[in-house]
Amino acid sequence: MSSLILPAVLSGLTMGAIYALVALGLTLIYGVLHIINFAHGSLLMLALYAVYFLHFYLGIDPYIAIPIVLPVFFVLGYALQRGLIAPMSSGSETNVLLVTLALSLAIDNLALYFWTSNTRTIDIPYAYDTVEFLGAYLPLGRVIAFFAALAVAPVLWLFMEHTRLGASIKAVAIEKRGAEIVGIDVNHAYAVCFGIGTACVALAACLLLPTFYVTPQVGYTFVLVAFTTVVLGGMGSLPGALVAGLLLGVIESLCGLFLGESLGQIGIFLAFILILLFKPSGLLGRGVKA
Repeated sequence: MSSLILPAVLSGLTMGAIYALVALGLTLIYGVLHIINFAHGSLLMLALYAVYFLHFYLGIDPYIAIPIVLPVFFVLGYALQRGLIAPMSSGSETNVLLVTLALSLAIDNLALYFWTSNTRTIDIPYAYDTVEFLGAYLPLGRVIAFFAALAVAPVLWLFMEHTRLGASIKAVAIEKRGAEIVGIDVNHAYAVCFGIGTACVALAACLLLPTFYVTPQVGYTFVLVAFTTVVLGGMGSLPGALVAGLLLGVIESLCGLFLGESLGQIGIFLAFILILLFKPSGLLGRGVKA
């Protein structure tokens, strides 16, 4: 059994990277807008379908689709926040939750109507390629996703810390009224955050599809773990989301090894309860900030 633990840990890290990538967008949205975006999983599902159809109709590889899908979904997220969520919520955080929930239900049901519940996958030559590391054979797609998540987290952090727009976003997150007084376009900052969060799930979709599948319900597979990752890492903490995603991936993999694959996620929620019992702010939480 001991010879299986290291491969399980490495496999968990690669899956945890996907959880982290999905959670990075969610935690950025929370850090600035102070809301939980219930449509996050549905937008991930839309991105998976976009990558699938680009491959099915145009033969575009999922990795090659990244520079196509990311800007499209950034614009989609920006437009949804600026044109739908903000006007319908009227500035109320409770209303925002209801609007994103309604948006999620609408997207899921439209996807079910147009694309049915059939499971769709793509067939690419490297889908079953593996990489050997320390005696473990890891799927190539997950290894790529792992390094992509490690790259995206610091890029987002550098954007927030060292750009003028990032500084404006942080100011809005800390004090909305004060940001308005000094001339910051608060609505633009909100929409940019929503756009970046949506682009993050689009990147996750491009990295997932070579070894995963898509159905109208696929978002539920990730969104609950993503919410857990955000809270566990510290609400609004980008480094916390990365660390928590990797940790939860390892815990899920080890629980799957010892308890059976179908019970793997039990460990995620047990760890979630235990960590928040002793550190309610999360692993790297220091309050609400991006």
